[in-house]
Amino acid sequence: MGLQDVLGKLGGSKGHQGGLDNIQQLFGSSGLQGIVQKLTTSGMGQQVQSWIGKGQNQPVSGSDVQRAVDPSTLEQMAQQQNMSPQEYSDHVAQALPEMVDKATPEGMVPKQGSSLRSMLKL
Repeated sequence: MGLQDVLGKLGGSKGHQGGLDNIQQLFGSSGLQGIVQKLTTSGMGQQVQSWIGKGQNQPVSGSDVQRAVDPSTLEQMAQQQNMSPQEYSDHVAQALPEMVDKATPEGMVPKQGSSLRSMLKL
């Protein structure tokens, strides 16, 4: 399943744009920098750096995502898409490596305030 397919599942009736919005909301609505920071401080810095840099993207699991986000926010977002929190976090984990990789083609996280939508050109 490709990135747009996964984002579509996470976005429900709002499609892949809604999926992007939901991922950002899940990580505190602070854009790509916030996502990268939360994952890094949750022990996934090596994986995140593989997505930003050149080379193979290392995977993360749904359990990894669950450790990085607020459980009540995850529960609420999963319910909105008629999924379990595990299923929802598994989809997020599937989307993150490619999403961050595509948003950082120069090997650097763009400055705060850059639109994730425009970076991904979806």
